[in-house]
Amino acid sequence: MGKKNLSDINITDNPQVKNLIKLALGEDLGDIGDITTDALIANSAFCHADIIAKSAGILAGLPLCEAVFNLIDARVDIRPVLNEGASFARGDRLVEVNGSTKAIMAGERLVLNFLQHLSGIATLTSQYVEECRGAKAQIFDTRKTLPGLRAVEKYAVTIGGGHNHRYGLYDAILIKDNHLALAENIGTAVAMAKKRGLVEVEVEDLIQLDEALAAGADIILLDNMGIKMLREAVILSGGRAILEASGGVTLKTVRSIAETGVDRISVGVITQGAKPLDIALNVAEVSGSS
Repeated sequence: MGKKNLSDINITDNPQVKNLIKLALGEDLGDIGDITTDALIANSAFCHADIIAKSAGILAGLPLCEAVFNLIDARVDIRPVLNEGASFARGDRLVEVNGSTKAIMAGERLVLNFLQHLSGIATLTSQYVEECRGAKAQIFDTRKTLPGLRAVEKYAVTIGGGHNHRYGLYDAILIKDNHLALAENIGTAVAMAKKRGLVEVEVEDLIQLDEALAAGADIILLDNMGIKMLREAVILSGGRAILEASGGVTLKTVRSIAETGVDRISVGVITQGAKPLDIALNVAEVSGSS
């Protein structure tokens, strides 16, 4: 909707992400810290650890990995073996970590949580993108994200090759069915919203599509339309508006949807249903421990 993808910025400079990391660390360490490690490991202990992939996928979350360890102990040395967005296989080393054993143990779970979750989103997104290869349709995310995690989840979508839809209710206009139920008609709703900028409107059939086109909508969301109707919508539109297919999109159906000629396909499941990847941190060497 005219916004840059979150991959175009340093994700860890985002104030919401900074607060998220602090909140997550506080949730895990409380006011006391890691009492198990404190009981077993000397303050002087240092170690080398490897973050290992136990399943294949697309790597996402390295900036958060670095931010977590830097916040715990800036002296921890984080050395990515692969770049953000790289493909990896089961058994690949993803990151090397060297530093205070206590710091590494304190950040282990949070780092893995981020890497597993975001790599899962990037991986699933990349599968949808690959299914559409050769068609003009681009894959977009939605606002179906976990509260507090929207910035990092949308960031992971871009790492997987997808695009960001509006970030929230405040940065783009999308007139949906409930708005239309309260408005006089599509034409009136679009005319009122046009005063605020670009307008996207959701339609459910070709009659509503025609009304939206006549009203001058910039983007039209084709909600839960079948393949035949999507093809008809593309012909009816004739390039007068950007067309976005949405609703019930799966990996089995996305190629057929893309081949109808729509410009965009929004997919809620890439953030809402992505399975976290299996990634582990293994301590390889320890020195100076008690």
